[in-house]
Amino acid sequence: MGELGQFDPNRILALLAALLIAITVHEFMHAWAAWRLGDDTARQLGRITLNPVAHFDPLGFMLFIIIVLVPGAPLLAWGKPVPVNTYRLRPLGQFGRKGSMAVVAVAGPLSNLVLATIIGVPYVAASERGVAFGNADQFLSAFVLLNIGLAAFNMIPIPPLDGSKILSAFLPEFWYQRIVPLERYGFGLIFALILADRFLQAGLISAMIQPFQALFLRVILVGGLFS
Repeated sequence: MGELGQFDPNRILALLAALLIAITVHEFMHAWAAWRLGDDTARQLGRITLNPVAHFDPLGFMLFIIIVLVPGAPLLAWGKPVPVNTYRLRPLGQFGRKGSMAVVAVAGPLSNLVLATIIGVPYVAASERGVAFGNADQFLSAFVLLNIGLAAFNMIPIPPLDGSKILSAFLPEFWYQRIVPLERYGFGLIFALILADRFLQAGLISAMIQPFQALFLRVILVGGLFS
């Protein structure tokens, strides 16, 4: 999800604050979408809330802190996964419950792009007109980049990331049944790819997320402020 550059305490604090908002809204939207589509599992667990505590995942947060302190490391973090009972979701037309699950999945990354747009468009416009944001500048910049990065990372089609659930809606049942069991190995594969990028300069994760990032940096944030 991008490069963090040199260690800067102010930037680290800005990233942590931006991360807290981005992940909270991301997980909230997963829970809300599932509830609206018929599954109230997350609602019963108190996950339809903007209280960050409800979505806090210690491992995801600690990994973020460790990685963010290493200059040039890829940014990786996550919130507590929202439980979704696929069989309680209402079927979505010809896509059935796989389609409903795809809607629940896309709600998270989409919310991050909405956040990036709401903050990024006026921020870019004001900055191009010479408006100074002072101490808020690092937070606003980090907020936009992190939300786009979080959305891009989650669109990677590797289980259990959101992209895999979106892709599954369009797969024939034969392939869907073979991809679902891979979810238990998903995080291991993701970590392996990250380590390959870090120590072997493989560039695999970057190759998967950079086109998505570039698209939204150009379409949503017209201008070169974040290039």
